[in-house]
Amino acid sequence: MESEVVVAHELKAPLSLMRQLALSLDYEDSLEGAREVGKQIVATSDRAIRQVNDLTKIARLDEALFEMEPVNPRAVCDEVVNELWQWFRFNRRELSIDYRNKRRLAVANTQLLHSVVYNFCLNAMNYGGEELPSEIAVYDRGAKIRIEVRDFGPTIPTKIWREIKDGFVKKPVATPMRPGSSGLGLYIASRFSSYMHSDFGLIRHRDGTSFYIDLPVSGQLSFL
Repeated sequence: MESEVVVAHELKAPLSLMRQLALSLDYEDSLEGAREVGKQIVATSDRAIRQVNDLTKIARLDEALFEMEPVNPRAVCDEVVNELWQWFRFNRRELSIDYRNKRRLAVANTQLLHSVVYNFCLNAMNYGGEELPSEIAVYDRGAKIRIEVRDFGPTIPTKIWREIKDGFVKKPVATPMRPGSSGLGLYIASRFSSYMHSDFGLIRHRDGTSFYIDLPVSGQLSFL
């Protein structure tokens, strides 16, 4: 029952926000202000649609519809940043990028990996700001390529930390110590990572958390 409540709450939240934004249009005294509110409504609806689409994909993972292929992690991260930059701007947040990987291709599914990075970034968006921006980092770690998203939020509850440390989030759970954090997003990231035979985990810092996915390196030659 708890997981159903978490899902219902997270799907209801963007709908409530869109309603508030729509009502605020009556009080905008300029065309530019109305356009800005309209952009926020579109961004919010896109986020809600993506969550629903991800839940639909989880229900179809057993059908083996998502093929694994050589994927450029940097290109996937660039797509996520392009998709979320406006949402970060609306919330007065900053997102930096640090690419250090020498191996360029990983084995993954582009759609699922995009969703994993998207949910990491959306989770991090609630914390930090201009002075403490969230950060996407891509770097080599042993025989794998790690995509890591760093935030400066409160400590992850021990129960959730243990589940993620064990490599799998069994169900969507609320994260009371991190208001606004997406338990649903972490669940989605966990399921997709498992499907791609990738390691999903986190690092707890004194001033935040880094969520990561370790991807197998592709044997296909990649060119600079």
